[in-house]
Parts: sequence; structure tokens; C-alpha cells
Amino acid sequence: MDKNRQIKLITDLIRSGEKVVEDFKLGVEIEHFVIWKDTFKTVSYYGDAGVESTLKDLMSGGWEGRYEGDYLLALEKDDLSLTLEPGSQLEISIGAKKRIEDIEKSYLGFLEELLPVLEKKGQLLVSLGYHPVTRIEEIKLLPKKRYDLMFEHFKKKGSHAHNMMKGTGAFQVSIDYSNELDYSRKFRVLNALAPVFYGLFENALFFEGEPCKTHNLRAYVWMNCDNERAGTVEEALEDDFSYAGYAGYLLERPPIFTIRGGKIIPTGEARISDILDPDSTSTEELEHLMTMFFPDARTKRYIEIRMMDSIPYPLNLAAVALVKGLFYSESNLNELYDFSKTIKAEDVVASKLELLEKGMEARLNGRTILDIGKWMTQMSKSVLNNEAVYIEPLERLLEEGKNPYLLTKELYKEGDRRNAIDWAILRR
Repeated sequence: MDKNRQIKLITDLIRSGEKVVEDFKLGVEIEHFVIWKDTFKTVSYYGDAGVESTLKDLMSGGWEGRYEGDYLLALEKDDLSLTLEPGSQLEISIGAKKRIEDIEKSYLGFLEELLPVLEKKGQLLVSLGYHPVTRIEEIKLLPKKRYDLMFEHFKKKGSHAHNMMKGTGAFQVSIDYSNELDYSRKFRVLNALAPVFYGLFENALFFEGEPCKTHNLRAYVWMNCDNERAGTVEEALEDDFSYAGYAGYLLERPPIFTIRGGKIIPTGEARISDILDPDSTSTEELEHLMTMFFPDARTKRYIEIRMMDSIPYPLNLAAVALVKGLFYSESNLNELYDFSKTIKAEDVVASKLELLEKGMEARLNGRTILDIGKWMTQMSKSVLNNEAVYIEPLERLLEEGKNPYLLTKELYKEGDRRNAIDWAILRR
């Protein structure tokens, strides 16, 4: 294969995502656990009151179903997409919007539809970084060929890869870029400051049904998942990083499988550079290949920020506000970029490891994660104008020296799991 043509194919796709600054938007993906009200155990995909039945109930409200064989696995309605993760975690994706108010309206409208359906079944919706009760061996894998192939692949990889698939919950924000320089600056900052985003939005006190002894459980799970498709994109911290740098990162990694003509084709240990034919690869296949890797920040036609645990409303909108104020302000982006230029890949790795022990007291570039978080929050708030109200829940939490994990730990007294989890339950 001609590597230069392969790189051009990927860089052309990334370049096609460029937007003028006035058209910058924010997209969100929010994962939730569906649990039983009386036990907090997971609700399976299967059965008369399972997650599939909930999807079918929603179809009466105008949602259009997406099937694999006889199984209903996703719904779409307007600019909303409702999909399921391998352990039946329920993810709502909201079409990119300029205003946080519009993201809020879409999300709350979705909850108004979903929560009554769950209430009738004695079920709850909760936003946490890891399932609060059920062990992954008790969670049945979703009936989806993609997940079957990934499950088998991960058996040969990290010790916690299956925990990632079936036990974790995340919150993602997507941002736009105007050109290659804008992209490279944003992508560098995100990779350099990954420990900060992990630390501020840590939200997993329980692991496999018991209180977890480590901070940043979800970060730990990703560290022990598959090093070829997760973690820091080290190339992003080099001065000459560009679209081609991300293309090179992708080409030297195995995608597990590809999709051609609507068919899933396993690729074994072959790398993208072994299978990517510039003459025959469709845009659909290329976009799929790009989704088979899960670094802290991921490139498609936009940049995904993937470090944050699933967090409940309104704190999730505070995360959106933080991102908007930092990355859509030229002055703030420049200040963050200058800060990031002294951070090397090994500094990020060291900070992540320290996070596991010390949480927000861990250090990056000589400063604590909490201190950097407060600085970033004030930077963001200073440019948000009438949207500054959205960042205030995060601001108040950090002023108390807390993140969602510490809040949950404070509420977990005398083994009262219900009291500790109650704050993360979504309600009308």
C-alpha cells in the first residue's frame, strides 16, 4: 500500500470537518445505567422489562428503530440518537448545537420521554462512571456482532478491557476546529491536560459492587484495556503535529474489523496500513476505522473529548460550559496552549498514575489537578457571558475541594449505598 496516499485519504477526511469560527458547535454523548429501583442492580437488555422493551416503548413517541437481525439496538428522532453500549448502558447523542441552552432543552426533553417509561417498570436512570452494584460477569453482552468481535479481541489484551465494555459510563463533548493549526493546538492541549479532565469529573466510587480503593477508576480501567487503542496520542505533544500526525497514529494500529458493503470483516492483528486501499476504501469504511480507537481525545470530522466520567445534570452541562469557554475563546486557547508546551507525554502518564492514588491532589506540570481545574474554570467563566450560569455547579464543587467522586464518598456513610448514589439519579 502507498502510505502517502493512505495519509492523504485520512487527512482529507479530517480537513473536511473544518468550520468557520462563527459556525462552531458543541456535541454531547451521555451514557447512563438503567438500574432497578429496589436493588440498584443492572437492568438487562433482555426480558419483558429489559432495555430493549424500553426502546420499543419509546417508538410510540415517534422514534425510529435501528435493528441488527431481530434485535432493536438503537433509536433516532430529530437530531437525537439513542444507542446501547456493550453492557446495555444507554447513550443519548445530541446533534451539535451552538448554544448550551439548546443542548439542555434537547436533553431534558429526552428525559421527559424516557423517565416515565422507566418509572412504570420500577427502574431508574443513573449517571456514574462505573456500575454501582452489578459485577460485569453478571451483565450479558449486547447481541451485536461488533461487540462480539471486540469482546473476543479484548480477551487477549488488558486485564480490565471487559470492565471497560460492560461496566463503565462516560460523558463526551465534541468540538470543532477551523484549520490545521487550530486543530493541532486544541488536540495538543487536550492530550496534555487529560489528567485534569479525568480528575475534575471523576465519578466512580464503586467497583464490582464494592467501594473502590483507587481514585479515577475509569482512567485505571482504560490504562488496563488495550494500549494500542487508548490513552494519550503522544504524537500530539510534538511541535510539528498535524492532520498527518493523527493519520500516522491510526495507520500503525489494528482496527479489529472493518466494514465493507455493509458487511463486518474481521481483520485480526492487521494494521490499518495493511488494509487501507486508497482506491477502494469508502468514506463509510474510513469513518468506521477511525472509531475503532479510543484515545483520551479522538479525531473524526471533529474532536471528541473522552476523559470525563458520566455525571448527572446539571453538572454535565457545567462540563460543556467549561469546554466551550476554554476552546472557543482564542485568548483562553492560547493561554492553555502555552501551558501545554512544557508538558511531555511522560508527564501525562506520570500524572495519570498519581491520580489513582491522590485524586485531585495529583500534580501536572508542578500544579495540583484541583488548582489547574480552578484556574481553567475561572478562565472559561470569564468569557461565557450569559452562559456563565452553566459552569457554576462545577465552580461551587471545586471551591469546596470536591469532585463527583468525593461528593459520593462523603454521602456514603455507614454503608448507605442508596444515599451515596441518590444524587446521581436522573429525575423529572
